[in-house]
Amino acid sequence: MTFRKRHEFFINGDWVQAAEAPTIEMLNPATEQSIGSIAAGDENVVNAAVAAAKEALPQFSSTSVAERKELLQSILSVYRKRRDEIAHAIMQELGAPRHLAYGSQTAAGESHLDGFLQALGTYKFEETLMNGDLVVREPIGVCGLITPWNWPINQIALKVLPALAAGCTMVLKPSEFTPFNAMLYADILSEAGVPKGVFNLVNGEGPVAGAALSRHPDVAMMSFTGSVRAGAAVSKDAADGVKKVALELGGKSPNLVFADADVDDAVKRGVRQMFNNTGQSCNAPSRMLVEQSIYDRAKEVALKTAEQQEVGNPDDAGRHMGPLVNHIQFDRVQELIKTGMDEGATLLCGGLGKPEGINEGYYVKPTIFVDVRNDMRIAQEEIFGPVLCMIPFEDEQQAIAIANDTEFGLSAYVQTKDEEKAMRVARQLQAGMVHINGSGMAPGSPFGGYKKSGIGREGGTFGLEEFLEVKTITRPKETN
Repeated sequence: MTFRKRHEFFINGDWVQAAEAPTIEMLNPATEQSIGSIAAGDENVVNAAVAAAKEALPQFSSTSVAERKELLQSILSVYRKRRDEIAHAIMQELGAPRHLAYGSQTAAGESHLDGFLQALGTYKFEETLMNGDLVVREPIGVCGLITPWNWPINQIALKVLPALAAGCTMVLKPSEFTPFNAMLYADILSEAGVPKGVFNLVNGEGPVAGAALSRHPDVAMMSFTGSVRAGAAVSKDAADGVKKVALELGGKSPNLVFADADVDDAVKRGVRQMFNNTGQSCNAPSRMLVEQSIYDRAKEVALKTAEQQEVGNPDDAGRHMGPLVNHIQFDRVQELIKTGMDEGATLLCGGLGKPEGINEGYYVKPTIFVDVRNDMRIAQEEIFGPVLCMIPFEDEQQAIAIANDTEFGLSAYVQTKDEEKAMRVARQLQAGMVHINGSGMAPGSPFGGYKKSGIGREGGTFGLEEFLEVKTITRPKETN
């Protein structure tokens, strides 16, 4: 495996070598072997990146919508050409299996571009209200963007692209666990013709580089995706500057399976969705709520589906599950599995330790707990691993009550053949997104949640608006 040293930052259109910066070694989570290292930026590096973005802002913010649309189309063209490079990086640094890395992980970089291009084509940056006042939407300014490791290009695209579309300049701090795909993305933007200083990238740790970015007085807005704890830290760091903060945080999404659903199909789909990306998705359907009359059948289907779930090398072909991203995540998932066992939940399959025959890498067993109570820690905390909790319910109202009994509110899933019931339940669920019978979101729809799942929305027109300020211009009204 190629060892890559990338001890540089992308500032003002060029790769700038790090001067005596500490380094962070990158490990392949499937082998625990080094694949390279990066430099960790500090406040001085962040200051240089913000200064470049601030200098580029006046000219870029005055570009026309047509010019910015043309720029996005250029990015799309270059991205398609270099998409496999991004996929390979994600496979190595995240441990995403080949089918996932070369599939939905990188496909998001294209689909979100399509969504923002559509938004730019119809969005009204200026409109006259019925009362005669003019409303103008203008770029908010220099933006700080902090992205996670679990869906890296997806989240980079959901922040960088609307910022560009709005006419903002920016500094991106990607996750220090998956930096290489972000650095490739910087090359893509440069090749596509993004002007110098408009996009800047600083690698580093959240409490250092991320905090310096959040506190910086010249940063007008922070957009962050990650844990609730880190999101709160970003908000606190940004508070003194009274800057706008957009947050996309965690989830503990309920999947309501009613007796009138296609039980086998619904349960099988729910289990597979939970194990996708090794459970490292904020919108994973981690709580499967099953109507009591079909609970035994659901457990049978869930067990059979889990037993068919293969675990293996990300580089191999097939639809198997890869490792967790690092030892921190491995230890956390193990600790929560033990907690579930100690709390009295029944272990249907999986459990502690690595899968049989696997001795290296941060692999975990696909795990399902049944007879879970919603007040258990495993039902309330985001585990962020392939661990499913199955909870029985008696009727529709109890299902809704259990579903909403969480501090999160990102996604929810409803399985029933009764369309009227599906919509009735969906309207009562406290979640930013509700998926009925396996439906998925189209590009351009708003992604985000209620409660501790975040503030604001990403994607399409809704994501574009996060990067805009609203100005009202009044003019003398004609009188009769």
